Amino acid sequence: MPKHNRNFELTVNDIDLIEAALRTMKRDLSFDRLDGLKPDLPDSAEDDPLRQIHDLLGRLHNQKTFYRPMAEPYVGG
Repeated sequence: MPKHNRNFELTVNDIDLIEAALRTMKRDLSFDRLDGLKPDLPDSAEDDPLRQIHDLLGRLHNQKTFYRPMAEPYVGG
């Protein structure tokens, strides 16, 4: 039985492109929902593509390692 590939060779630009595409799709689905083309409450959260995209974007964000300088005091913002 074949196994899933667990090693991906994606660059930072690849991830940025994926995130941009997901945000565009999420925006379009949100506008469709505002226009009344889709019901406001899906039958279940698992079947809601807008919720799935939102969760995927969150998981991508949580896997990032953000740069924080250690040599000097960090001032955020």
